[in-house]
Amino acid sequence: MGEVVGAGLLAHVPTIMLSEEIRRELNNGEDSTLVSGLHELRADVFDTLDYDTVVLLDSHWATTVEFVVTAQDRRSGLFTSEELPRGMQRRPYDFPGDPELAHAIASKAEENSTWITAIDDHELPIFYATTNLWEYLGQGLPDKRWVSIGVCQTADAEDCFRLGRALGQAIAESDRKVLVIASGALSHTFWPLRKLRDHEAAGHEHIYSPEALAADLERIEWFKAGDHRRVLDTMPEFYAHKPEAKFMHYLMMIGALGEELCTAPARQFGAYENSVGTGQVHLWFDRPADGFPAPKTTPLDLEFARQTGAAGADIPAAG
Repeated sequence: MGEVVGAGLLAHVPTIMLSEEIRRELNNGEDSTLVSGLHELRADVFDTLDYDTVVLLDSHWATTVEFVVTAQDRRSGLFTSEELPRGMQRRPYDFPGDPELAHAIASKAEENSTWITAIDDHELPIFYATTNLWEYLGQGLPDKRWVSIGVCQTADAEDCFRLGRALGQAIAESDRKVLVIASGALSHTFWPLRKLRDHEAAGHEHIYSPEALAADLERIEWFKAGDHRRVLDTMPEFYAHKPEAKFMHYLMMIGALGEELCTAPARQFGAYENSVGTGQVHLWFDRPADGFPAPKTTPLDLEFARQTGAAGADIPAAG
């Protein structure tokens, strides 16, 4: 039996890929604690914990008609960001994938009334929400497999839970010990271009609005208390502050960890910081002594079954 042995809500912000000299220039002479936080997380977790595979939920990879999981045996190349090529240019990446686990995740789509496809095309693009964190947490660990799953731009929160349930079920039925990373920010509104360069420092005063700052700090405290139920119950209010990718990276992760039944408290690595208006933090959820709760079971979705002709479903006639 496999299991999730740790999970994290981690910032992949491009600032971490700049040189220390430039980071200090942007931050009034101080370095970003998001960088030191990743170094501490690497030493404390990724270099010491017994795990086989990292599954990274990539908030920058937006699919449309299904969730997609990478199934290549290996991914390697040079990454230049289409968004920020000046800061992320020709950065090498090279890591093994986990095709067996990827296909196992995809195989759980029907029973969770959702759409998941495993893709092994080596030309499939990669995004810095994956590569930035791999450089800090995976580079130099050649035996650790990395798999990415994109967010689906037509999905809602329930769809994200269903993806997470499929992920958790596939892990439980495998022989893998897995780390799950939700790669993305909290509140996520950028300053307009003409104002942006006045807000590049890490201080809280540069978060886009006092309300967004308060919402982020409130949720960080809830995460530290293990109060995932409260985070989920207040998602409608949090959406007012435009969390990155509708916070799908977190919703998919918590779907794999039992949703509101999960009470794992967060350890924070580094400080909460601004990045041109957005809220960034590294939070790590250690495996509870008795493990994370089992993923929920998705009730039969008649509309999904009607559309897919799912075997064994008693589908009433459309009216």
